[in-house]
Amino acid sequence: MLDVEAALASAQAAVGEIPADVATRIADACTLADIDVAAVAASTERSGVPVIELVEQLRRAVGDDAAACVHRGATSQDIVDTAAMILACRAATIAATRLDDASTSVDRLAGDDDTPMIGRTLGQYAVPTTLAAVTARWRSGLVEAAAALRELAGSLPVQLGGPVGDGASYGPRVDEITAGVAARLRLVVPARPWSTMRTPIARIAGAWALVATVVGDVATQLLALMASDVGELGERADGAGGSSSMAHKRNPVAAISARAAAMQLPGLIATLLHAAGGHDFERAAGAWHAEWPALNALLHTGGTAVDWLATSVDRIDVDRERMAANVARAEAERQR
Repeated sequence: MLDVEAALASAQAAVGEIPADVATRIADACTLADIDVAAVAASTERSGVPVIELVEQLRRAVGDDAAACVHRGATSQDIVDTAAMILACRAATIAATRLDDASTSVDRLAGDDDTPMIGRTLGQYAVPTTLAAVTARWRSGLVEAAAALRELAGSLPVQLGGPVGDGASYGPRVDEITAGVAARLRLVVPARPWSTMRTPIARIAGAWALVATVVGDVATQLLALMASDVGELGERADGAGGSSSMAHKRNPVAAISARAAAMQLPGLIATLLHAAGGHDFERAAGAWHAEWPALNALLHTGGTAVDWLATSVDRIDVDRERMAANVARAEAERQR
C-alpha cells in the first residue's frame, strides 16, 4: 500500500497535479519503518479498511502544507486493489522460478534415460513405459504452470477508480496518472477501472488453479512411486522424514507437504471466485472484503505447494533395480 501511495504521488507530480518536492516528501514517508502497523490494524476493525489510518499517518508525516496531496483523488479500494495486484505479481514471479527449479530437477532424474518401468492404469499393472516418458509428462505440466504464472504476472492491472469507480476524482489527466502509476509499479493499464468487475481476481484464481492441478498431480505420483511396496523413487535428505516411533522410516515429507498444500488450493480458489462474482453497485459490501483473506491464503499456500514440490524433486533418488524388479513381476503376472 505504501508503494501505491508513493507511485500515485510521483505520477501526479509528473503531470503537474502536485508539486514535485511534495511527491518526494510523500515517497520518503512511505517506508514501513515509519508506520505504526498496529494502529493500522486496530483502525481496520473500526473502519473496515486498512487505508484510512495509513493515510492519516502519512499526512502527519509530510506536514500540514503537503497533507492534501497525500492520497489525492484516491479511495481505499484503489490502494487495496493495486497493492493486491503487486503482491499477486510478486508471488507469481517467485513461484514460477521455483517451478523452473522443479523442471530442472525432473530433467536430472531421467534426461534421456530409457530405463524401463512398469506403467500402471486404474491402480493395476499395465505395460512397460520408461522413466523418461513419465518425467517428461511431469515436466510438461511444470512448464505450463510456470508459463501461466508468468503470463498472470504480466497482465495484472493497476486500479484507479476513485470513490465510485469512474476515475473522475483524479481529474482530466486520469489516463496519464493511471499510466504513470502502472509504469512505476510494473502493472498494466486496464481498459477501465475494475472496482466491481473483478476479472483480474478471476485470472489470479485461474492461474493458481492450474498450478494446483500440476503440483497435486506430480506430488501424488511421487508419493505413489515412493510407497514401500513400489519403492521406485525415494526422498533423500539428512535428518528429514523420521518417525517418532519407527526408526527405520524415511517419510517423503517434502512431497507430502506439497500435496497437502495443493489440496487446500481448490477451496481457496472457490472462495475467491465466489467473492469476485458477487460485487454489488460501485463497491461491494462484504464480497470485496471476503477476497482479502482468501487471496492472501491462496498466494501463501500456493507458493508453499510449489516450494515443497521443488524441494521434493530435488531430493529424489531413482532405484532402477526396483524398477526392473517391478517390470519383471508385472510380466510374470501377465503370463499366469
